Amino acid sequence: MFNKARSENLHIMLTYNFTNKGSDSLYEYLYKCIKNDIILENLDVHEKLPSKRSFAKNLGISVITVENAYEQLMAEGYIYSIPKKGFYVADLRELNLTKTHSVGPDNALLSIKEKVPYLADFTSNQTDSEIFPFTIWARTMRELLNENQQQLMENPPCGGIMALRQAIADYLHAFRGMVVNPEQIIVGAGTEYLYGLLIQLLGDDKIYGIENPGYPKIAKIYDSMHVSYSAIDLDKHGVCIDSLENHQIDIMHLSPSHHFPTGIITPISRRYELLGWASKDENRYIIEDDYDSELRLGGKPIPTLQSIDVSDKVIYMNTFTKTLSSTVRISYMVLPASLTELFYKKLSFYSCTVSNFEQYTLARFMESGSFEKHINRLRNYYQNKRDAILEIFKTAPLDQYITIKEEDSGVHFMMKLKTERTEMDMMSDSKSKGIKLAPLSKYFVGQTSNVNFQNVYVMNYSSIDLEQLPLIFDALCQVLIK
Repeated sequence: MFNKARSENLHIMLTYNFTNKGSDSLYEYLYKCIKNDIILENLDVHEKLPSKRSFAKNLGISVITVENAYEQLMAEGYIYSIPKKGFYVADLRELNLTKTHSVGPDNALLSIKEKVPYLADFTSNQTDSEIFPFTIWARTMRELLNENQQQLMENPPCGGIMALRQAIADYLHAFRGMVVNPEQIIVGAGTEYLYGLLIQLLGDDKIYGIENPGYPKIAKIYDSMHVSYSAIDLDKHGVCIDSLENHQIDIMHLSPSHHFPTGIITPISRRYELLGWASKDENRYIIEDDYDSELRLGGKPIPTLQSIDVSDKVIYMNTFTKTLSSTVRISYMVLPASLTELFYKKLSFYSCTVSNFEQYTLARFMESGSFEKHINRLRNYYQNKRDAILEIFKTAPLDQYITIKEEDSGVHFMMKLKTERTEMDMMSDSKSKGIKLAPLSKYFVGQTSNVNFQNVYVMNYSSIDLEQLPLIFDALCQVLIK
């Protein structure tokens, strides 16, 4: 199984035979081989391992397979990395000592704390680097550096630079049917920051409502801000008006155009009921979360609640993290006219948390039509990725054990597993095969006894590597067919 030879430049090259890997994935088998050689001391302590690219070429496998094996070994402490130098065999005796002795910040073994890699992480919302418009973005940045040097150095208004807010207003009018003034738009570094502003604006003495199930971070934000909130259960059309009244909700957070994670679309009749509920009390407002509306892959985009609101009761929120990158921390909210005036009176002392550079770059990116072209490319990219995943998931024998729902919007779908085993067992078995799953039950506040929600998983496919689909298929089959 093991062969170790030294070339003229003294770099180590390892060779393993993959013909007897059994049911293991390639990365899992490679990880076990290297781990075994480290334990048996076939590899010397602090010895450098081959680079990922040369190792992959020598073994005839993909670079990602080697990368996954190395990251698993690093996470468990069998190897460590030195930036720009490579990977090295760890001293297992030193690893035992680190449990009782402090480690200095310059210790290379700190790298073992990195996240455990997966063959497929269906819980991640990380964006593929290949779909970010690097070329156009870089060109736009260079143009700004040459032409807008003075504006780049000026402090922006509290709500963001006017060029970006105008570009967002134009976009919302053209693609979401919303008529808003740029002054109503408040730009911030992430929705978490904007929620903090909203609580200060609306008051921490109000009762806030969140959807159940729903996006878990909203509840965490309310907890951190020490405000009262209630989780409102959903029916097949979304939030029930009676529940809002019974819980005495003042501010309700909704995602009516595409609920996360269930995919429910609130029908027009329920939308008008919700707007009627909000209009009955001056303290009531609806926060409309429209975070992935651009990525509807089937049918026409669903009109926003804000676009049919005549009582000035809807606060619209969206972000560019889904359409550009999960690392682009630019979000915005559209305040009703009455709240806009109050915002500037009460909170205008806050500085905008997004740099001028990013704001001007995004503004020009939108003004030039590049954002619209990027969205169209993004839809095609995700539709092709989704179709490829669904096609292999519907292949026998896997198709007998799964049911797919809500696959037409956003970058996730729901997968129901036909099994008598518990969710905990299924997640554990999947994890052992390199598949990370998130059950729908995870998105509930409290526990749900509804059997229809058991063994239902929220499958985010934005970061899935299509080249790994055959291995993902094999791994899921091994988990489900026992």
